[in-house]
Amino acid sequence: MSLSARLQLRQSQSLVMTPQLMQSIRLLQFSQAELDRFIEEEVERNPLIEKEEAGADISASAEDLSDSGYRFDGASAEGTDSGSIAEVMDTSLHNVFPDDPGRQATLSPDLTGQWKSAAGGVGAISGSDALDLDSFAAAPVTLEAHIAEQIAFSFRTGEDRLIAATLADELDECGYLRADLAETANRLGVEIEDVDAVLAVCQRFEPVGIFARSLAECLSAQLRVKDRLDPAMAALIANLDRLARRDFVALRSICGVGEDDLIEMLAEIRRLDPRPGLQYGRAYPDEIVPDVVITPAADGSWQVELNSEALPRVLIDQSYVARVSNSPASKEDKTFVSECLANAQWLTRSLDQRAKTILKVASEIVRRQDAFLVHGVTELRPLNLKTVADAIGMHESTVSRVTSNKYLLTPRGTFEMRYFFTAALAAVEGGDSHSAEAVRHRIRQMVEAETAKSILSDDQIVRHLQGEGIDIARRTVAKYREAMNIPSSVRRRREKKARAQAEAS
Repeated sequence: MSLSARLQLRQSQSLVMTPQLMQSIRLLQFSQAELDRFIEEEVERNPLIEKEEAGADISASAEDLSDSGYRFDGASAEGTDSGSIAEVMDTSLHNVFPDDPGRQATLSPDLTGQWKSAAGGVGAISGSDALDLDSFAAAPVTLEAHIAEQIAFSFRTGEDRLIAATLADELDECGYLRADLAETANRLGVEIEDVDAVLAVCQRFEPVGIFARSLAECLSAQLRVKDRLDPAMAALIANLDRLARRDFVALRSICGVGEDDLIEMLAEIRRLDPRPGLQYGRAYPDEIVPDVVITPAADGSWQVELNSEALPRVLIDQSYVARVSNSPASKEDKTFVSECLANAQWLTRSLDQRAKTILKVASEIVRRQDAFLVHGVTELRPLNLKTVADAIGMHESTVSRVTSNKYLLTPRGTFEMRYFFTAALAAVEGGDSHSAEAVRHRIRQMVEAETAKSILSDDQIVRHLQGEGIDIARRTVAKYREAMNIPSSVRRRREKKARAQAEAS
C-alpha cells in the first residue's frame, strides 16, 4: 500500500450562523428591560441610530407590519386593517375598556395613567393648572434616614454617634445587624465594651427589633416591650428550630405548658414582625410592562395588539447619512459609515421581525385559551410549545424564546406567556383533558375553604377531584401541594386551630 498526496474537491452543506443572525435570535428572548439596555448600547455605539421618546411619531421606525393586529371569533384568526406598525403605536391604551370601569381597574397604572407636564416643561400649561400637586407623592422614609434621626437624639458624644452610624451601615434590609462587634471595635479603635453599650441603646430604637443579630433576639425584643417575655415564652423563643419543624409535643414539654397555652403563645408570636426593617424603604419590584394587550371587541372576539409602551422606537438618521456620504472623506471613514448603516438597517429589521413573531405567538395563545379569558383559570386548557409552533409554522425553540419574559395584558390581569403552557391531566371517562394549572387552582380553592374541624387529606382531595372528572394520583396531589407551599393536613389542622384561637382572643 503506497502513500501519496492528492488534491480532491468535495461539496458539503453546513449551517453557519453569522454574528448578526445569532444576535437576532438573542433579541427574541430579551425581556423588555434587556431590550432597552441593548438598544441604548447600540445608540451609543452607532451614530446613525436614534431612539425616539414615547409618544413620538414612529412611522419611519420600521417596515410595515402587515399582521400587526388580529381579531378572533374563537375558531380562526385574520389580520385587521391596522396595516403598519405606526397604527399599532397610536392605540390609546387608557381607553381599552371605555365602557367598563371594573375592567379599567385591571390595567396597570403605567398604562392607564395620563402624563402631565410640569411647570416649565415642554407643553406646560400656564396659570393655576401649571402644576398639579395631586400628581406628586412624598418620598418614602428610608430605614437609613429613620435610624440616623434617632442616632442624632440618642447619643451625646461624637464617638458614640460614630459607633452607632458604623453599626447602622451593617444592617441588612430586614434590620438585622450583620457585623462582628470585635472587628468593628478594632476598626474604629475603641473598646468592645463601648460598642456593646452603643448597641444596647440602638436595640431600643424604633421599629422594635431593629439591630437584632438573630431572629430569636428580634422576637425577644418585641416581646419584652409588650411585657410578655416570661420563662415559658423565653423557652419557646430559644427553640425556634423545633417550632419550624412543628414539634409541638416537645415544645409543650420544654415550655411546661398545656396545648391551649401553647396555641396562645404561637398566636402571639405570629403577631410579631420578624423583619422590622422592611417597614421602611421597602424595595419595590420592577414594574412589568406587558408586550401585548388583549381587549374584547364589540362583536365578542378578541383584539390582540402590540403594546405601544413596550415597542422600541428606533430610527435611522438618513440626513446624517446623506451629509456624510456627500462630504469628502477617507476610505476608512466611508467604510465605517457603511458598516454603521448596515448595522442600523439590520437592527430595525430585527426589531420588526421580533414584533411580528411576538404578536403571532400571542395571537395563537389567545385563540387556544379563549375559555380562560372568558371564564378564568378553571377553564385554562393544556398547551405545549410544539402545538403553538406547528400552528404558526415556526420552530419550537423559536416559540420557547418568544415566550420567555414576555407578558400579556388581559381583562383578567397580566400574565407571563409561559403561564398559558401547562401539562395535561387525563379525564376520568376519557373526556377533554385538564390543565395542570387549573387542577392546582382547584386544590388551592379546596384548601382555602377548609376549617379547623374539616381538614382534607391528600386522599380526600383525590376523591373530590375524581368526582369532578379529573384522573389524578395521590402522589401528584402531594407534588402540586408541596409546589404551592401548602403544608400537610396535620400541619394545616394545627395552624388553623392556632389561628382560630388567636382570632377568638
